[in-house]
Amino acid sequence: MTTRRDFLRTTSAALAGLWAGPAVAASAGIGGGPEISLFTKHLVGLSHRELAAAVARIGVTSIEAPVRPGGHVLPAQVEGELPKLVEALAAHGIAISMLTTGINAVSDATRTEAVLRTAKALGIQRYRLNWYTYSADKPLRVQLDEIKPRLRDLVALSKEIGIQPCYQNHSGAKHVGAAVWDMDALMREYPPADLAWSFDILHATVEGGLSWPNQVALARERLAMAYFKNFRWKGRVVESCPLADGLIDAGYVRMLKAARYQGPVCLHVEYLKGAIGEAGYLERAIEASRADLATLRSWWA
Repeated sequence: MTTRRDFLRTTSAALAGLWAGPAVAASAGIGGGPEISLFTKHLVGLSHRELAAAVARIGVTSIEAPVRPGGHVLPAQVEGELPKLVEALAAHGIAISMLTTGINAVSDATRTEAVLRTAKALGIQRYRLNWYTYSADKPLRVQLDEIKPRLRDLVALSKEIGIQPCYQNHSGAKHVGAAVWDMDALMREYPPADLAWSFDILHATVEGGLSWPNQVALARERLAMAYFKNFRWKGRVVESCPLADGLIDAGYVRMLKAARYQGPVCLHVEYLKGAIGEAGYLERAIEASRADLATLRSWWA
């Protein structure tokens, strides 16, 4: 009987040739391993100094920072608050590897230009787009064509500023990019330096079933950041879980190594119940993040 781990091991070997080729360049981490960032959505609610201290306790040197409604910094306050966040983090030797934004078009509503120019001035090199969504009342190809001019203007502005836009694949029928192929068709107009993937292995596995390695291979040439998180099926519902406990394991890391990927990776901790301000939550969040970080480091070792 073939187990999940046997399947991943076999797949990793088989895809080594498929993945051959240059990876998107980025800084490497300590000892030649990847730079590991932490997506700090689960720490929203801390002050800048409290966030920096918590991240230092967890043990990473960079974060993916939500700068959007409900994030560490609100778009309306970005010019004043983002420098303060960067300063607080720098005091602990921590940088921002990516901004998570609500931006998917050039728009005054999201303060697109102010957010991106402020980030670039502070040395932040990339940002994650908000997703595009499908509606049920139009053909999908028509909707993809409607996205093209919005994306074209955003890529042009980002290139002018000198910051790289990245798109995350999500799962679910409403999300453009869930199947990867659709968003890839839009991305092919641009070189990887101008538009890249923040590739989410959890959502790719949920959507891909047995074909998720093809989705990963399709994204490889423009992979700017590799996301790590895990899940299990609870009936027909996706249930997030600690990194060590789900369907995803070190087989994905072997695929990245086969591709000679040396870019940053980012850990997402999305299974915690509660929020900052609730008794005991912060300590649980720090310990969960530490445990997942140890798992991720062991996979790369």
